[in-house]
Amino acid sequence: MKKLFLVLLMVVATVTMVSAQAKKREMRAVWIATVANIDWPSQRNLNVKQQKAELLQILDSCAALNINTIVLQIRPTADAFYTSTLEPWSHWLTGKQGVRPHAFYDPLQFAIDESHKRFIDVHVWLNPYRVTNSDNLDLLSKDHLYYKNKDLFVKYGGKYYFDPGLDETRAFLNKVVEDIVQRYDVDAIHFDDYFYPYKVANEEFPDYKSFRDNPRGYSPMQKDDWRRNNVNMIIAELQQTIKSIKPWVEFGISPFGVWRNKSSDPRGSDTQAGVQNYDDLYADILKWLNEGTIDYVTPQLYWEIGKKVADYAVLAKWWSENSYGKNLYVGLYATQLGNKDAAAAWRKGNELARQMQHNKAYKEIDGVILFRAQGILKNLQGINDSLRSNYF
Repeated sequence: MKKLFLVLLMVVATVTMVSAQAKKREMRAVWIATVANIDWPSQRNLNVKQQKAELLQILDSCAALNINTIVLQIRPTADAFYTSTLEPWSHWLTGKQGVRPHAFYDPLQFAIDESHKRFIDVHVWLNPYRVTNSDNLDLLSKDHLYYKNKDLFVKYGGKYYFDPGLDETRAFLNKVVEDIVQRYDVDAIHFDDYFYPYKVANEEFPDYKSFRDNPRGYSPMQKDDWRRNNVNMIIAELQQTIKSIKPWVEFGISPFGVWRNKSSDPRGSDTQAGVQNYDDLYADILKWLNEGTIDYVTPQLYWEIGKKVADYAVLAKWWSENSYGKNLYVGLYATQLGNKDAAAAWRKGNELARQMQHNKAYKEIDGVILFRAQGILKNLQGINDSLRSNYF
């Protein structure tokens, strides 16, 4: 009896120890990128059977690792990986924009059905303003909104974008999101870091006409504030659109990893990043968190622990102190593992394991999202073993 008691005591102690190391609930997610076929589908000329097989392989790999969420890119360039009357089928899916899958199926509905079978949530990832990845307009379907109302669009850095300063742009984006939330059983709407595009040297974003026509009380000296207000408005409107249809569907943002450097704002992080959300992408993440217009934030902390200008450890702490009580999921750079051109930390050991271990110091960090699916499909640096044995 005494021996049995000691065995039971050891079991209880072990369970207690394991429970102390793992959070009861956490985000364990992976991005699945469709733009340029970098995750899925692997090529533009795959038939439907091959497309489905590839996606099922990704989902089975996620399930085997106890990943509980996928973040699936369904609108990479103002196009659709789902049935839409507003935007054309993506050429990343079928090889030609506007052409639907042969042996018809709805990729988003398929992804939702198969994910939910595996107890995996589906966050749908949309890019709000990007229309093309090049200046080749021949890629656009003749039914694309661009050909119906060219005044909504601008060219910058050899690419085309919706003009964020137009009321019509916000109205259209709200229609797109409304359509998705109404018709599909999605768990969240997700935007990444692409709001106003990353700045191109010696080229001003061409929104002078929309600013002139609708300055909304901002002076020419306040144009940056006007741009931020454009983004603030769409974020607040989309949150209202989503919640008015299905209050349980979340709205999350995955911004560039630095809000502002301390040298720009005393509230900023102790970093020297060359890009700042607030100043360069006109995305005031802290405002959205503070006002509750987003449900979660996933800063892309794609730098190693100890990096001089943007130290992962410094930023993990900063975001944990500035999440305003909203869910904080850290974006991790899984496909950087083993990259021969990356810093030594990514080549000589599992940097992601060190980062996830570091995250345990902060109760505010509610999980991670891995960028991206190829990292786990290729099991870079044995990351899957680390996830399965120690983290997930």
